[in-house]
Amino acid sequence: MPHPSLSRTLALSLALAWAGVAQAAVLTIAQPADIRSINPGVNRDNTTDGVVLHMVEGLVGYREDGTVAPLLAQSVSMSDDGLTYTFTLREGVKFHNGATLSSADVLWNWQRYMDPKSDWRCRSDFDGRNGLKVTDVSAPDARTVVMKISHRSAVFLDSLARTDCGMTAIVHKDSVGADGNWDKPIGTGPYQFKEWKRGEYVLLTAFKDYAQPPGAGDKPDGYVGAKRALADEVKFLVVPDASSSKAGLVSGAIDASQITNTDVAELKGNPAVAVMTPHDATKHTLLFQTQDPVLKNVKLRQAIAAALDIPQVVAAASEGLGELNNSAVHTGSAYYKEAEKRAYRHDPARAQQLLKEAGYKGEPIVIYANKRAHVPSYQVAVMAQAMMQAVGINARIEVLEWATQLDRYNTGKYQISSFTFSSRIDPALSFEQFSGDKTAQPRKVWDDPQAQKLIDESFLESDPARRQALFDQLHALMLEQTPLLVLYNGADAWATGKRVQGFSVWEGKPRAWGTSIKP
Repeated sequence: MPHPSLSRTLALSLALAWAGVAQAAVLTIAQPADIRSINPGVNRDNTTDGVVLHMVEGLVGYREDGTVAPLLAQSVSMSDDGLTYTFTLREGVKFHNGATLSSADVLWNWQRYMDPKSDWRCRSDFDGRNGLKVTDVSAPDARTVVMKISHRSAVFLDSLARTDCGMTAIVHKDSVGADGNWDKPIGTGPYQFKEWKRGEYVLLTAFKDYAQPPGAGDKPDGYVGAKRALADEVKFLVVPDASSSKAGLVSGAIDASQITNTDVAELKGNPAVAVMTPHDATKHTLLFQTQDPVLKNVKLRQAIAAALDIPQVVAAASEGLGELNNSAVHTGSAYYKEAEKRAYRHDPARAQQLLKEAGYKGEPIVIYANKRAHVPSYQVAVMAQAMMQAVGINARIEVLEWATQLDRYNTGKYQISSFTFSSRIDPALSFEQFSGDKTAQPRKVWDDPQAQKLIDESFLESDPARRQALFDQLHALMLEQTPLLVLYNGADAWATGKRVQGFSVWEGKPRAWGTSIKP
């Protein structure tokens, strides 16, 4: 049965068309769940970010290749010692309420983010708890912001640009009510907030005074390229049922939606729909608990890697949409080079030899998996189990609820976990996501002093060539030690109705800007 919101949308569209009423150009994007908040970087998930980042922007943002570029800043300069960043703001940028952006707005936002009451997700990345500390923020004049940090960092700007941080959005102070509580985002983005009917939809309207960043070009580029609001309104419609989304796409009630990979072949043959398969920096993996009595033996972990026909696993788990990548550096990164293309080789005979050398005696090895939609956890586990059993490994699968599996991951209580990591664009952040001291953070997967030294260096080194050398070394070391198997990056399928032009998806999030609708 179609979702109630979908039925109401379709009925209203037909009624207006029958009555001859002129309609605004409304782009309807289906999403499987409601957003969690409209406060950037607070109480968020990827679905929430995908909506909120249409309304707000930060000083800097990510390009498509994972590098960082100015956004609300016209330029960014760094002192020779790497401790001082100077942001020169663009002239004439307007908030949605008509106010003009100035350095005072940046200072107000920073003070709000650093207040523990804000519950901003990324405060610990800037207050010293995770190492780096912003020691001072000042505004010498209306267009200049100076930020000083405690030590050199190659990822300071990346951290500001992170989408899970809400891009460290600069919003107008009237976004917060007189009582100090969050009200709504009054940002600078191409669309502005109109209405949130919880459980049903979020409605945004085009911001007619939006100013393109200089040199933005004609096409979207991550979050810094062309961001023209070509639709009058964008409705993010909650449609939890995938079959209802598909029906809405075919009927025209929905303009864009993520679809299941199993629906790709069918919809590609439907003339009413256009299918796209964008890739992102999500990492689908098999995690090994290197402190487990059995899996602490590196030869056993190497045997499992040799037992797996990983290209076949990727093809089956992604319905043919994924691309093999055994590196923590995602394939769209500027740092994904020949060294990162080195992969594990399927070799059952070598796997059996390594099992003998490891002294493996048939001990059971349990693979944890979940059956969440749009995540290949269970499919990967089934393929891995069959291939491991084929070389003599006593592999079993235990299906868990996602919350339970996440708890086992956070506490390190697993042998193998078929697990998906959210996107981390910069390679240093990607390696750090699963590497570190297990005694301090049990969720860490790769606990190796040599690897940690290289990762720490990559956080300090700003020169791209020297960073590349560090990431090349890390990839080679990870292949050798096999603390986990990175299998492939995100490869989710989306589809649009035929009246839609210019719609795109980046890092799993829809981009309504640059999208127009045929009458």
